[in-house]
This record gives sequence, structure tokens and C-alpha cells, in this order.
Amino acid sequence: MIEIKDLSFRYGKHYTVFEQLNMNLKAGYIYGLLGENGVGKTTLLRMLAGLRFPNEGSIHVMGHEPRRREAEFLSEVYYLPEVIDPVNLSLNEYVKIYAPFYPRFSHEQLLRYAGEFGINPVQKIAKSSHGQQKKAMMCFALACNTRLLLMDEPTNGMDIPSKGIFRRLIASAADDNKCIVISTHQVRDLENLIDPIIILEKNRILLNNSVEEITRRLWFGRTPQKSDKDLYREECVGGYNIVGYNDKHEETKVDIEMLFNAAIQNKGLFKRMFIDEQNPSQRSDFAEEMQKRLNADPQN
Repeated sequence: MIEIKDLSFRYGKHYTVFEQLNMNLKAGYIYGLLGENGVGKTTLLRMLAGLRFPNEGSIHVMGHEPRRREAEFLSEVYYLPEVIDPVNLSLNEYVKIYAPFYPRFSHEQLLRYAGEFGINPVQKIAKSSHGQQKKAMMCFALACNTRLLLMDEPTNGMDIPSKGIFRRLIASAADDNKCIVISTHQVRDLENLIDPIIILEKNRILLNNSVEEITRRLWFGRTPQKSDKDLYREECVGGYNIVGYNDKHEETKVDIEMLFNAAIQNKGLFKRMFIDEQNPSQRSDFAEEMQKRLNADPQN
């Protein structure tokens, strides 16, 4: 679905966002795009949508170069930004103008989504609250049924019931022919929805793996005492919540917020564990490093 090869992007001469970035995303998945502020999550989404262009390298989406903005490509991509520009139209009026650009647009789905979110389709969108405006545009985005759906911080401004509706609608909209990429800081809102998980760091990727692959390597849980082999820990009532090596091959549930904090605290290690490990020439070095860490823990 998406192939990014040796991608470099800069703002001006001195601010490099990406340098030799490589990544592949497949249809049939809901990707969670995570990263600290300023690492380029929004820039990457805009590049996938053809709204920004690489300085070097290439992006191919469904066989198209987004920068060319061909009609066939644009009809299969929808980008929902974090900040919605004021739309002085009702949802019905907006649909009448823009739905014809999307060949699989479903009016039936739009009405169902609007009903779920409590959107009045004849009210001017700009006269609604920020949260209602975002939900109105989300209804339109989902009803377009594009093969690629890009969403930037979609749950910002939503109340708790609306976040539950959002998760349900995204899950129902996903299928084997679609790729959904959601950039978010609100990881708790999407914890049971996104898989695989991508963590961006400046100029590189720390993680682009499925939940299954992550939990095969890492252990998530609570322990009464800390250990030298903990990759990340947070003190809690009765002990510590930790992320550590899954050296005993136990099945645990990934905690995305803890995972993100562990990755940011162990950037080089995560890159070697999840990115370099895919390169056969790097595997033995990482295996040796991991074994040294485990052997160094007297409690192991």
C-alpha cells in the first residue's frame, strides 16, 4: 500500500525532519503513529496525502507518487487534519459539493455516522463546537470509503462517550483493502484499536511492529520491586509498572503509553531491537547485548 524509500525532508536549509527514512505500510491494518512533538508526524501524513514533497527519496502510495496529485490517487486518499478549518456549510451541503470526488462515498453510512455522533446534517458546521466540527468531518471522511485514511489527533476535543463511538466506527470501517493511519498523543483512547504501532524519533524510526511482535520481545506488568533489567518503570501502589525483556516468553498485554515511554528512554536499544533486528547482519550483536543485560541482573 505505502512504500517510503530513503526519504529526506527539510524545512529550509537547517531544520531536518527526516533523513533516509524507510518504511512500508500494508492494507488491512490500523497503524498508530506515535512520537514526541516536532518529530514529523503531521509532516509525514501530509506527505502521504501529497500536500508536502520530499527533498530526496521517494513515496509510493497504491502505486502513485503523492506529489503528482493525480485524480485517481486523490479519490482514494482522505486526510483529516487536527485543526478543522471553519466550514460555512451544513454537512448536507458539504456532501453535495465534495462527495462526487469519492467514487465509493456512501450516503447511507454518512447518515448512520452522523446519527451516532449526534450531528445535525442541516446545521452550519462552523457554528458548532470544535468537537462537533471534527465529528462532522470525521463522518464525511469515513463515508468516503477511501483505501487510505489519514487522521491527525482525531480524538482531541472529544468527550469520553464520543471517543468510544469513534473507536467503534473506525473498527467497523476497517477492512482488508484499507489502510488507516492515526497520529495521536492520546494513546489511551486508541489502545485496543491500533496495530501495528509506529514510533517516530527525529530522523529515524524506533518501532514499526505489530502488537504480537512487541509482546514477543517485551514484558508488560506490575512487580513488587524494581530490577536492573527493567527498560522502563513507573512507581505505583504496591510496586512498579514496568516494561522489560520477555525473557521467560510470557504472554502479556501491551501498554502503549508505557511502551512509548520505554522507547523514548531507550532510543538506541529500541532501534537495535526492532529495526536493526530485521537486518540479518545486526542480529547477533543485538542478541549478545540482550543476553549481557539479562545476565547482569542478580534476580534473573
